[in-house]
Amino acid sequence: MICYRLRCQHDHQFEGWYKDSATFAMLQQKGLLACPECGDAEVQQALMAPAIAKSGVVAPQAERPAPPPEPGGQMPDLGKGISDQAVVALQKMRQAVEQNCENMKDQFAREALRIHHGEAPERGIYGSATEHEQDMLREEGVNVLALPWVRRADS
Repeated sequence: MICYRLRCQHDHQFEGWYKDSATFAMLQQKGLLACPECGDAEVQQALMAPAIAKSGVVAPQAERPAPPPEPGGQMPDLGKGISDQAVVALQKMRQAVEQNCENMKDQFAREALRIHHGEAPERGIYGSATEHEQDMLREEGVNVLALPWVRRADS
């Protein structure tokens, strides 16, 4: 995963996480990026300091402990009580994660460790992880990002 600092035409700055630079370019070209503050789709990369990560993994869940996935692997809707613009941005983020990463469901922590230790191919993954599992992954040196998992834009 790669993190870009982004900026809209109204000079709002925010971060975006992508599988790789080609994925970012494709999403930008298709107009699937938007500023979470104003919804502007004219999003460009802003200057930022580089960061080096050991492994690229994503754990889509809220900062607070999230309930387990619903039957069929669906995460619960955690988008209640946030602005419409933020929901749209999170829906686009969810779409990018689902299109570019492999869903490990409740095996996320196990597979993230396998990737980190070189026992599985390096790739973007997502799934559910308990707070304890997230802490364990961070102690192992695995970069884990918890995302609020909102309802899909088409549901």
